[in-house]
Amino acid sequence: MITFEPMGEETFQRYCEQAIRAYAEDHIRGGRWTPDEAYEKSAEEFRTLLPQGVATPDHFIYDLVEGEGRQAVGVLWLNTQQRGGELQVFIYEVEIYEPFRRRGYAAQAFALLDDWARERGASAIRLHVFGHNHAARALYEKAGYEPTNIQMIKRLDAKAAPIPS
Repeated sequence: MITFEPMGEETFQRYCEQAIRAYAEDHIRGGRWTPDEAYEKSAEEFRTLLPQGVATPDHFIYDLVEGEGRQAVGVLWLNTQQRGGELQVFIYEVEIYEPFRRRGYAAQAFALLDDWARERGASAIRLHVFGHNHAARALYEKAGYEPTNIQMIKRLDAKAAPIPS
């Protein structure tokens, strides 16, 4: 069974380096940013969202730790926010590290997150998923999440980058 353990500053710095790169790559793949601008835009979004790092109010960044071996198997970044007069939780990131995937840790994390959110009085949990991330979308739907809006694109220029699959 996994637990949520607050991420320490040293781990947070390593996490940010990796997460900023991954977020930039997702935006390149999604056609929103060019490769030349992506890293800086990604880093700027992280600086804006987390101006105080792990101590930023209303943000909770956890290591997902497997109970027996005390091994970090993933990361979870949450934000509590008021929406429409209700407290809601927004998932900025949930990731199970590659060597630990397909072992049920994501399902455990989502079940634990439901309890975490209810304990804080939240009425809903929200997230964003890139359209090209079919595996994540399937995981979220299996955990009970439903689409609330979908953006689509049709490329008209044959020379343009292909639509991500």
